[in-house]
Amino acid sequence: MLLPTPTLDTARLRLRPVTGADADALFALHSSAYVLRYWDAPPWSEPARAERFITACRQMAEEGSGARLAIDRVSDGAFVGWCSLTRWNPDHRSASMGYCLGDAAWGHGYATEAGRAVLQWAFDTLDLNRVQAEADTRNVASARVLEKLGFVREGTLREDCVVNGEVSDSWVYGLLRRQWRPLDSQAAAAAVDASRPRVGDERP
Repeated sequence: MLLPTPTLDTARLRLRPVTGADADALFALHSSAYVLRYWDAPPWSEPARAERFITACRQMAEEGSGARLAIDRVSDGAFVGWCSLTRWNPDHRSASMGYCLGDAAWGHGYATEAGRAVLQWAFDTLDLNRVQAEADTRNVASARVLEKLGFVREGTLREDCVVNGEVSDSWVYGLLRRQWRPLDSQAAAAAVDASRPRVGDERP
């Protein structure tokens, strides 16, 4: 069984498969030291990295092992980042979620909105039982996003990464199917409005 790569629409966003046309936007996103300050890999320094990233996305889609979706803002079509579902295990009905958004998109609730769309797909269409996510323990904005989505902090991976030359810890979050609470459109709009004053790095 292969994992399909979907196109998902929300009130303000469209999540779609990554394409070659995203190369420049991906390089701008992943070459930012500020955006990647909690990332477990250094910022990109060569545009060719974007092409390799796109190839990896295509390979993952062809293998059916995961899906990484570009996030476009519906109002102007601007690329704001990506969200993914990887480590898909159909036997255990589990997967891991991740996301990365440019700093201009922070503080608008986009990560929460995109994450909710991916989770809705994961639980309703893929019939997953568990989705996992991880966040650097210093990345409180990303932790807030996960908690707004219903994830529960389950533990700490001690010194599991080296970020910018510093050993760092990661929080492990889990969301179970029986705990998933999809929002109706009115509640979703209220959640978006409530999230707008918060500014920070919205990615695990």
